[in-house]
Amino acid sequence: VNSITAISIDNKMSSYQAGGAAYRDVEAEPLNGNGISPINSSSSTTPSWKKYGMGAALIALVGYVSIYSPSAAVSTNVPSEVLPTLGKGYSDKTKLFDKTNRFIVHDFDARSTFSNFLPGIAGVFGKPVWSFYVNRGQGLASFGLASKDFPIMEFYTANKAYQVTPYVGFRTFVQGVRGGSKGKEDGVSFLMEPFSPSNSKVEGVEDASKPDRTMFTGTNEMEILEVDDVHGVTTSVKYFVMPEEDFAALVRRTTITNTGDDDLTLSVLDGLAKIEPTGGRLSWGLKNMGRTLEGWMGVYHANDDPGLPFYRMSTEPNDSAAVVIMKSGHYCVSFMDESDELLPIVYDTEKVFGFSTTLQEPNGLLTHSIEDIVASPQYGDAKTSSAFAAASGVKLAPGKSVTVTSVYGQAEHVEDLPEIAKIITQKHFITKKFERARSMMNELTAKVETHTVNKLFDGTVKQIYLDNSLRGGMPVILGDLDDESHSSNADEDSRLKVYHIFSRIHGDLERDYNDFNIDPTYFSQGPGNYRDVAQNRRNDVVFSPRIGSFVVKQFLSYIQADGYEPLTVQAFAYQVENHNEAARVASLIASEESAPTLIAILTGGIFRPGQLFSLFDQLDVTLVVSKQRAIDEIMAISTETAMATFGQGYWADHWEYYLDLIEAYTSIYPDGEESLMYDTELRYFFSTATVKPRSQKYVEDYTFDGKSKHILQLDATVFDLDKVAEQGAFRNVNTGLIANEANWQRTGGPGTGRAFTSPAISKLFLLAAMKFSMRDAYGMGVEYEGGKPGWNDAMNGLNGMVGSGMPETFELSELLKYVLSVVKKFQRPLVVPSELGVMVDTVNDALDELLASGYEDSEELSHDVPEELFKYWDTVASAREDYRNELQYYFSGNTVEIAAEDAIDMLTKWFDQVQLGVARAIKIGSKGIDDDGTSGIPPSYFSYNITEWKRTNETNDKGLPLVNAEAMAVGVFPLFLEAPTRYMKLIVDDQDKMVDMYNKVLNSGLRDDKLKMYFLSADLTGQSYDMGRMMAFAAGWLENQSIWMHMSYKYYLQLIRGKLYEQFYSEMKGGGMLPFMDPKVYGRSLMECSSFIASSAFLDPSVAGRGFLARLSGSTAEFLSIWRLMFIGPNPFVMNDDGDVEMQLIPVLPMFFFEDLEAGAEGKRDEDGNLVVSYKLFSSIMVTYHNTLGTDLFEVEPTSYVVTMTDGSTVEVEGSKIPTETAVQIRKLLGVETIDVYF
Repeated sequence: VNSITAISIDNKMSSYQAGGAAYRDVEAEPLNGNGISPINSSSSTTPSWKKYGMGAALIALVGYVSIYSPSAAVSTNVPSEVLPTLGKGYSDKTKLFDKTNRFIVHDFDARSTFSNFLPGIAGVFGKPVWSFYVNRGQGLASFGLASKDFPIMEFYTANKAYQVTPYVGFRTFVQGVRGGSKGKEDGVSFLMEPFSPSNSKVEGVEDASKPDRTMFTGTNEMEILEVDDVHGVTTSVKYFVMPEEDFAALVRRTTITNTGDDDLTLSVLDGLAKIEPTGGRLSWGLKNMGRTLEGWMGVYHANDDPGLPFYRMSTEPNDSAAVVIMKSGHYCVSFMDESDELLPIVYDTEKVFGFSTTLQEPNGLLTHSIEDIVASPQYGDAKTSSAFAAASGVKLAPGKSVTVTSVYGQAEHVEDLPEIAKIITQKHFITKKFERARSMMNELTAKVETHTVNKLFDGTVKQIYLDNSLRGGMPVILGDLDDESHSSNADEDSRLKVYHIFSRIHGDLERDYNDFNIDPTYFSQGPGNYRDVAQNRRNDVVFSPRIGSFVVKQFLSYIQADGYEPLTVQAFAYQVENHNEAARVASLIASEESAPTLIAILTGGIFRPGQLFSLFDQLDVTLVVSKQRAIDEIMAISTETAMATFGQGYWADHWEYYLDLIEAYTSIYPDGEESLMYDTELRYFFSTATVKPRSQKYVEDYTFDGKSKHILQLDATVFDLDKVAEQGAFRNVNTGLIANEANWQRTGGPGTGRAFTSPAISKLFLLAAMKFSMRDAYGMGVEYEGGKPGWNDAMNGLNGMVGSGMPETFELSELLKYVLSVVKKFQRPLVVPSELGVMVDTVNDALDELLASGYEDSEELSHDVPEELFKYWDTVASAREDYRNELQYYFSGNTVEIAAEDAIDMLTKWFDQVQLGVARAIKIGSKGIDDDGTSGIPPSYFSYNITEWKRTNETNDKGLPLVNAEAMAVGVFPLFLEAPTRYMKLIVDDQDKMVDMYNKVLNSGLRDDKLKMYFLSADLTGQSYDMGRMMAFAAGWLENQSIWMHMSYKYYLQLIRGKLYEQFYSEMKGGGMLPFMDPKVYGRSLMECSSFIASSAFLDPSVAGRGFLARLSGSTAEFLSIWRLMFIGPNPFVMNDDGDVEMQLIPVLPMFFFEDLEAGAEGKRDEDGNLVVSYKLFSSIMVTYHNTLGTDLFEVEPTSYVVTMTDGSTVEVEGSKIPTETAVQIRKLLGVETIDVYF
């Protein structure tokens, strides 16, 4: 295929996509004077503010006004440093990015609402704050430390943040005097509030008196700009998180520029209208008993300095006998550039707003000057305070500016404030920190540096890599001490430890249902949901080969004996078990006086890197080496352990991400597969919840109308107190803490025995056996019998409907195929727990009996489950329940060995049965609007109506009768995109079937023809509310027939995996993928994913196409997998016939990434005139593809390679593969600078 034809390409997109719009693929530049003024000039030479007489000026002083003029004009005498960040194209509203690659939102507060966040990254050796912003007011809507329980500015959900941010958030008030020789006596006075919502533009209404407002969103910063022609004042506000300091802080810089043509004298209040004190976990209290909490609140000062306020409660607000006195507090430290003198902070809210409790109007400023307010007494007890920096009597000549820098954070004690102030007021300190905040993000995202003709696409790759890392974490290697470790991966050198930093669960303003946590420590990270972390670590080994099989082993260790996994993944923890080694390291890295303390810390229990440094500070441990050297020495002697918690319920899909992890690993280490599968012993996670047998969760209840009865599957898991007691046996009598050993299932009795282990392949076999035994009564879907559904957890009611899912069946098919392939390849036996062996024998006997019965599917399948299938299901389910009962607390420790030949025979039979179930499911089909079930698209879900049952004479906790099922009938649902997406894995090697399935989906109710995207579900009209909360949502919103970007991207990934390259790139350029969407419709940066896009099914057409729930989504993992296939190929390392590893790079790149003349983008060429693209391989090696053919590179094998080393030497290779020695050197990242590949 030599050309790509888009399904539909909007001509309007060319103005955005040509040359990547205004996006520049360069290192971010520090702020300097290279911008241009966006201020409009006029033939009039008289500024609009001069067109008012003294009377108007006096009126302005008594009322809170903004002076308007329909013919506003000001001098354009503005030096470039005033507006340093705009660059060319700022005033052209078709441009999407400024010269530093920040997304531009013109008239931001007049557009549809959106929320976003700063990444909360302060560097490895920095302490972050979290912060969220919206396109209202001055942007910042909430920020704080650790979690929303510890806010500095209260956390509000998005719908409330849009309303209150302009009032309770950051504000700026300017009392100004224009010209004159006697100040207010003969000058023009005014009071203004930049970014006030009362002065916002109205979309569609031309009003020259309204200021121009623009928002700039960068990877690690956010800036807003207001150009007020009426007052001749331009205001910019910039936010960023303080990087690489031992105190966590948010930095705000407000710059006010005189854009008029005469002098301006001004006084300013700039800061936070409502600041919260420290006081323990406050989120619930602020929402539910906020007035009462104010009784604990107070404002204190360091050294009685009005510039060093300290906001804290007297004690934690509780009613407990244990009183906790608050010592830590929040602070605001402000100063003007070129000065180290602190500005006084106005904290008494009433001084600014008077009795305007809405905080809309600064009534205090209507009757008092800022100087008077600063000089008067203030009160901060028993009320919520403010934090306004006050600057008085600042004189600005035309074109001159003043900048107020404010730093907001938390200090452990009021006595720490003077030292913090001393640090931040150093000359150029803040400027350098801002530059570092930018360069740090460039360093982090440079790992996927990409250079195509489409610079917007290149920037998207970086942004998505960043967001993927925020959700899944970014791996770093610790314990890397010498040349031997430098040349090894984490599998080869036990000193090397892999630690993921910067991760967190989403819990932003729109995803308010989650509680995020970002440790305000060095090596900051937070826990994440199992599915999220497993998805987003999928490609870790591709970007960082030195981590080896770490991620695979981590997640396979979480597999429990019952076939489920915990919900919450936590960071690895470490411990030093050898006291002598601890003493040796302590003597190397700590002072002689600190060594005993350090030894006690290291041997005192498990720890994480960030906790170590916190303890060093608390216990005054003095290091005599760098922090990096210290942590490397410690980690090299530590042992590691995975950490997780049960959370709630057992999700049906958590195991579905393992093959992705294994596939990524084997694409880099095909020579490591046997060792990983057979020689790696892994433990079994031990959760405190137990899955109930059917007889304890099948409940008889009335239907919703009360006219009949039906059976529901309710309360599928139970919090097992006996398991809690088992874990309690590991409680430390001195600390009260439970040791980590309690999280791993053991042999023997309470607190005894050893953690039971199995080889990785045996755990995968156990998982396959459990999922095979969980197939539904018709042998189609995998049952949702653990209390939670699969990926689409908005189908929460499906569990109660005795539901099952085909997505899990398709993944089961792939799992069986993989385990079968491994056993065939290596011909080694499977060693499994003896208890599993008993279950497997029963399953196989039941299967033999079913086959012997002669049952075959009829041409027309009844919805009633045939008796033979029901009997098989009942027998197998009983065997599964017996197995779980045997292993509820302990393994016996006994194992059985399944010979390779027997395993192959068994797995083949299971695989064949799964394929029969798949065919059966397609025949049963789906049912919905314009869907009679004959589409040929596989269905996603089934429910089962238990038509005959028998009471057990027992009741559940609510007194409802419990029953045993005796007959069932299957129920069907409309189509969902997940089923054909995962089904494509089964047919990926059959081009005809792939094309056929693609066309069926394209022409089905899953296609949003207006947006040219794919619905998550077809029309759900008429479906029962029993299926789950998705039915509670309006069509087109959240999971009800919206565009769920993660699932759409997963679908696109299957297209490129299935070699449907023309279809894939048509979908991409047709607007289905970033950055090829229409930015005016999408409503946010084209480089940032959303969780969902409101589809055309949504009734309000103005909302359709807009993205919601920003950034932290599984779509980033799918996008990076797509990028990997596009640029690297599926298997960069392969085994040759001699069993040695070789390297091959086979991209799938269309010509329009080399050159896109239709969009006006000329490609880059090498010295021979060949078009080239390049990218960063393994985060460090620049690879350049030389397209001598001048065509699409779709699976074209290279003709030659030139590998350039860091010492300048080169290795030239003829042919499509790089030989073993050089391939291994590249994989180990040893001295390789660049690779040039010729096609």
